[in-house]
Order: sequence, then structure tokens, then C-alpha cells
Amino acid sequence: MPEVLMVGTSDVYAENEPRDETSTSGVAWPAIIGGAFAAIALTLILLALGSGLGLASVSPWPHFGASPTTFTVMTAVWLIVTQWLASGLGGYLTGRLRTKWVGLHTHEVFFRDTANGFLAWAAATVIGAAFLAAAASSVVSGTTTIAAGVASGAAEGTSQGATQAATRSGGSLADPTAYFVDNLYRSDHPGVNAADQDVRAQTTRILLNGMWNGEVPAPDKTYLEQLVAARTGLSQADAEKRVDDVIAQEKAAEVKARQAADSARKAGAYLSIFTALSMLVGAFIACVAAALGGQQRDEY
Repeated sequence: MPEVLMVGTSDVYAENEPRDETSTSGVAWPAIIGGAFAAIALTLILLALGSGLGLASVSPWPHFGASPTTFTVMTAVWLIVTQWLASGLGGYLTGRLRTKWVGLHTHEVFFRDTANGFLAWAAATVIGAAFLAAAASSVVSGTTTIAAGVASGAAEGTSQGATQAATRSGGSLADPTAYFVDNLYRSDHPGVNAADQDVRAQTTRILLNGMWNGEVPAPDKTYLEQLVAARTGLSQADAEKRVDDVIAQEKAAEVKARQAADSARKAGAYLSIFTALSMLVGAFIACVAAALGGQQRDEY
């Protein structure tokens, strides 16, 4: 009986004794790098295909092609499909190409495979983001150079016309005080002898001020009605109707522009959210695929 106890105690001590670990790291960098490059290559192929399908689905002509909502949904679905396929391929290759770990528990092997798959996805994401940032920087730099050349040529011709117009009208459309200067010298009975460009410049400043404040003040509206009646020969009632119509059209154009800007803002927000979701899906798929590839590598 004591001998049996002695044997049992020695067995317990033998099992609890610390063992030496192998010097080989659990991170299979060659397999990770290979899987990452495979994922990047497939991502580029799928993005090129998706860009072609997206350009084919839209049209510059009104009432043709996919609507903005449909295009946003298509983009989101394609981002998820791209991450699914590319991350699955990269993770599977990472798990299948790593060397076999000997003397490890099944749970430890599973953890290492999933970790290597995640690292392959992370490496592909970082490398892809670096390439995209470099490409975007190059495109922006080239576009800026072209735009600067065009703007310098246009500004040279425009500056002379703007200077002459400002001289004739007594101010500039970009001058924030021009509207208030107009109020100082505004006549109660505008006549037909004023220069056409002076009248148009003053009218433009009044409308811009109304657009900025959300409403054309009543004195400005009355002055515009008098100007229209004096310049066109219309009756006061017809001049009032024309001014009201123009102000209504201006408000409608402003609302339409704000709606377009809001739609672009929402589309950008949805695209960012769908991109983040697709990346999370890609990370999960890479881990699962790496575990599957590692399991098949050990079995076969």
C-alpha cells in the first residue's frame, strides 16, 4: 500500500514538473506573409471587377441606371463578398502552409491557427491600406498640379474682368460690405438710366444676402420689384410676381443643393459603416479558414 502511494505521488510530481518548450515561435510568418499577399491579390481582382460592374450600373443620364440607394447597397454587398473571399483564401493558405506543431494539445493548435489567420488578415489590411494611401496621394498630387495650372490661366483672364466689373459697379460680389454699401446709396425711385451691369451686380448681392440669411428682407424685395418694373416696363403687380417667382426658384435650388449634399453625406457614412462591418467579417472568416486549413494539413 505505501508503495502504491509512493508511485502515485511520483507520477503526480512527474506530471507537474515544468517541461522545456521548443524554441520555434507559434507565429508562422512565412505562411502568414504568403496568405496575406494571396488575400491582397484576390482583393485587387475583386475590387477591379466590382468597379467595372458599378460603372456599368450607373449612368450620367437622368432616370437611367441604378439609383443612389441601389448603388450604395450593391457597394456594401460587394465589399462584404470581397472580404469574405479574399480573407478566406488568405486564412486557408496560412493554415495549410504552416509547419506541423508536434507535442501540442489540440486546443493550442486551434488557437495558433486562428491567431495566424488573424495576423494574415491584419497584414493584408495594413499592406493594402498603405498601397491605397500611396495611390490616392499620387492621384491627388497630379490633380492638384493640373488644377493649379488651369486656375492660374483662368485667374489671369478673370482678374481683369473682375477688376473692371468692380470698378463699374462700385464694389465686388465677394466683398461682404458691398450689400450694405448698396443700401447707403439706394434710391427710392430706381430709374432706367443705371448701367445694366450695375443693376445686375446689385441684384445678385441682394439675392445672395437673402440666400445667406434664409429670406429676402421686405425692403430688398420692394426695391427689386421697383428695379424690375423700371427696367422691363412691367406693371407693379407683374414685377412683384416675377420677383416672387425668382425668389421661390432660388429657394428651391438651394433646397435641392442641400438635399444632394445630405445624400452624399449619408452615402459616405453608410460606406464607412459597411467597410468596417466587412472588415470584421473578413477577420472572422480568416480565423475560421486558417483553423480549417491547419486541421486539414495535420490530417492529410
